[in-house]
Parts: sequence; structure tokens; C-alpha cells
Amino acid sequence: MKKTIVMYGLLLSSFALPVVVFAQHGKTEVASNQAQLAKLKAAVEANPGSLSVHEAYTKAVGIEDPKLEAQYDLWMNKFPKSAMVPYGIAKAYLNQESPKAKPYLLKAVAIDPKFTDAWGGLWIDGERWGDFNASRGYLAKATESDPSNPNYAFYYASSFQNIDEAKWKQMSLDVAKKFPNDERGAQALYWLGVRSKKLADKLEIFELLRNSFAPSKFGWSSGGMSSYYTVLLSEKPEKAVILAQEMAKTEKEEKKQWPDMVLQAQIVAKAKALLDQKKGAEAMDVLKQLKLSRYSDFKTDLALLKAKADDIAGNTIGAYDSLIVAFAKTPSTSLRTAIAGFAEKLGKKPDQADADIWTRLNAGAQIATPFNGLKRYLTTGEASLADYKGKVVLLTYWFPGCGPCRGEFPHFENVVRKFKGQNLEYLGINIVSKQNDYVVPFMKGSGYSFTPLEDQKDRLKGNLDNRGAAPVNFLIDKEGRLIFSNFRTDGDSEDDLELMIKILMNSKKD
Repeated sequence: MKKTIVMYGLLLSSFALPVVVFAQHGKTEVASNQAQLAKLKAAVEANPGSLSVHEAYTKAVGIEDPKLEAQYDLWMNKFPKSAMVPYGIAKAYLNQESPKAKPYLLKAVAIDPKFTDAWGGLWIDGERWGDFNASRGYLAKATESDPSNPNYAFYYASSFQNIDEAKWKQMSLDVAKKFPNDERGAQALYWLGVRSKKLADKLEIFELLRNSFAPSKFGWSSGGMSSYYTVLLSEKPEKAVILAQEMAKTEKEEKKQWPDMVLQAQIVAKAKALLDQKKGAEAMDVLKQLKLSRYSDFKTDLALLKAKADDIAGNTIGAYDSLIVAFAKTPSTSLRTAIAGFAEKLGKKPDQADADIWTRLNAGAQIATPFNGLKRYLTTGEASLADYKGKVVLLTYWFPGCGPCRGEFPHFENVVRKFKGQNLEYLGINIVSKQNDYVVPFMKGSGYSFTPLEDQKDRLKGNLDNRGAAPVNFLIDKEGRLIFSNFRTDGDSEDDLELMIKILMNSKKD
């Protein structure tokens, strides 16, 4: 019996030994971490004006640890004249898109009114709060405190795009002129070209971009030439050929996209020449050679060219049907106009085109995956998709820190206002709950009209899945069926969104 007890005790000891070692190792690791934090803390106190030491310290502690704020409160008392101290913790919060950044940023600029990056931080944070006027004011302060900074000059000019188009254009041109050796100068012209509504303005700006910022040296200029090419491909394919040939000469070896674009432009130019000669069948044969990438902006133009070729060849019904198929995939006013023209040529009544479009959309409609129990921000209670049956639903996924979301909202708003008082519900599902504190102030400050809801983690989204991204948009009909998905809206496509909503407003399920 004694032998058994001894052996059992030895077994216990053999199993207990690693636990003791592990505990000792844990203590060693904790001690090591504490020693490292002590070194980082000492580094801040030795040089409180250095951003790098603050970044190292805040990263080591983590913004979720309450000790971080307590320590910075002590340091702000110890170094009351150092603007970098409050900025150090503000930067950590700002990088994580945390609402806690603002008071520390305000303390930094109160100490140093010429602290450019602190003003810049307030600008970014102000956008997340939806306080766009204050945000623009902060951006002006950043620009004034450092006129040589191309970043703030560019963003300050861009901030006027939706409130004063003429001022935005002039300021963007000034940025390009003032910073001829910086990517921001090229970026200013890029967005001017992309967002200009008139064809003549687009052509002029893209040429200025090409001549002022060599595409071989500036990324924004290189990207701008792709946009320029698409415009020329639609309007002046012969010039698109020339542009593509010139770009191919300087293209980097690993990319080699422009030779294919030369061929594309040559095909389009040849097809258009045949269409001008009323050779529809020959033009169609040429157009069938055209291979477009998945994300090509020329798909709608190609559908229109093919329909024109069919019509000239005597297959007007084929042209009509093909455009209805294209419209169901990518709705646009240009397609709708062409469909109406062919409908008239076929002797169809004006309303028949709408009926035929709806028949196609109706056939592809799916019941939208329902959501339930999403928390409302502006009122008490929860929301479900079923609450909005009988209404058309414009649904967008967003979060306050999402710049592209904030860029799209004004265009949504321009369209949604046209349906005020009608059965349209505009919903915005916030996918980042850590930014909840921003949401209500954002709604009040921005004046946007969507109903904000909070997403649920691991919710089954089905055909309303945003895959963790934002913005992602959907349109659901009055019966709760998904009709349009994964579209974007900007200054050039507001009419397209309005058309989609009108179709759903007037639709009747078969």
C-alpha cells in the first residue's frame, strides 16, 4: 500500500512540475512586460515632444486599457506646455477611429495653435461626427498653419466639391499649379477630370493632367489616363488608340495593360466606322472580338453599340431584348433611353417598355434575406426588414469612419429628397459597433435622412451580405424582394439611382 501511495505521489509530482514552471514563466513574462513599459514610460518623460515615443507607449499599453488615459492625465499635468502629450494619446485614438480622440486634439491645438497635424486630426474626427462645417474649419486651420503641405491643401480644396463647385474647381487647379512635383497635385486634377459633368471639361482636365504630371512618374496621372481612355473610347475612339499607344511605350514591364487597350480602341473605332456606313452585321462581328474586364466602365457603351448593330442589320427586336437584359444587370438612363427608342420603332406603346423591363426584373427577383432585432439609434426599440413591407427600401452598409460612405451620402440624399412623402425607406446599417458614439451626433450634424441601425455580429445576411465591406448598397421592392444590388452612386449616376427607385415605386408584382 505504501509503495502505491509513493508511486501515486510521484505521478502527481510529475504532472505538477510543468504547471510550476509555467507559472514561473508567466511571472517572468509579466515582469518583462512591466520592465518594457517602464522603459517606454521613461522615454516619454525624457522626451515628451517626440511623437515616436508616444506611439511606442500607446501601442504597448493599448487604447482599451484605462491606465492609458490615467497616465496621460498625469503627463498633461506634468508637461502642461507640451502639445505633443495630448496629441500622443489623441493619435492613438484617431488611428483606431475612436470618438475619444476629440478632447485630446482640442487640448493640443489650445496649447499650440500652429499644430498642423492636430488640426488635421480634428478635421478627420469632425467628419466622423458629421460636423462638416466645423471639420472644414479645422482643415482650413491645418492649411493656414502649413501652406507648404500638399496633403491639407488638396483635401481643403476637395471639401468644397458638394457646396461650391466653382470654388472646388479653382482651388483644385491651384493645388496642381502649386505642387507640380507632388502626387497631390496630380490627384487634384484626377478628381476634377473624373467628376466633371461636361465632356469638354473632362477632356480639357485630363489633357492638363497628362501634360503637367508625367503618367510614368505619378500614380494618379497614370490612373487618370485610364479614365481618360474610357471617355475617349466612348466619344473619340481614334484618339483612344493614340493615347493607348503612347501609354504602352512607357508602361512598366510587369503590368502591360495598354497593348490590350490599344487593340480594344482599334476594335471600337473600326466598329463605329462600319456602323456609320450602315454595315450592322459586319460591325457586330467586329464588336464580338472585344474582351472587357469584369470592372470595365465600357460595358454599357458596348451594349448600346451591339444593339445599334443589330438594329441596322434588321434585328430591332434583338436590339430591344438585349438592352433589357443589360439594363437588368446594370441600370442606367442611357440604356433606358435607347430601350424607349427601339420600343417606339417596334410600335410598342410608351408604357410597354417599362412593363417589359419589369418582367425581366421580376423574373430575377429574390426574397431579400430578412434581418430582425437590429437596434435603432435615434429611437427606442429594434427594427426588422418586415417593418418596411409596402415600401421601397434603399439599404446601405456604412460606418462613421468610412470615407467612401461619407462621399456617397450627399448623392443618395439628392435622390432621396425627390421621393419625400412617398413609400421609400432609406436605411443605413452601421457595421462597426465600436463607433456607436459617433452615430447619433453624425446624424444630427450631417442632416442626412437615413434611419441608422446597428448591425449584429455573425448575422446571417444571405443575399444582403456586404462581406464586411462598406459602402455596399441594395434596393428592395415593396414585397421585400431584392431587385438591385452592389451599385454605387456619384455625381454622374444620381439619375440612374432615381430611375431604379422609380421603377420599384411603380412596379406591381405579377
